[in-house]
Amino acid sequence: MSQKLKWGSVPETPPPKNPFRDTILVYGALAIIIVIVAWLTGGSVGNAAVIAGFFFVVASAWTIWRFRVKARAAPAEKDEGA
Repeated sequence: MSQKLKWGSVPETPPPKNPFRDTILVYGALAIIIVIVAWLTGGSVGNAAVIAGFFFVVASAWTIWRFRVKARAAPAEKDEGA
């Protein structure tokens, strides 16, 4: 006997007040964790710092770009719905 999950509509959550700052803080913390894990496990901290820096730049840029795409699309969606 199988049951299917029925998901209700996902509530619209308002965008964060400072999405760019929040993005930088989260990815910065994750980059620091990468370096700390390398240090704790005896790995190359220099290599970890390079990888963490690359991760930080690429992940932050991707997320900020996605926020901007959504922000540009939001007014168009409101115009269509009216």
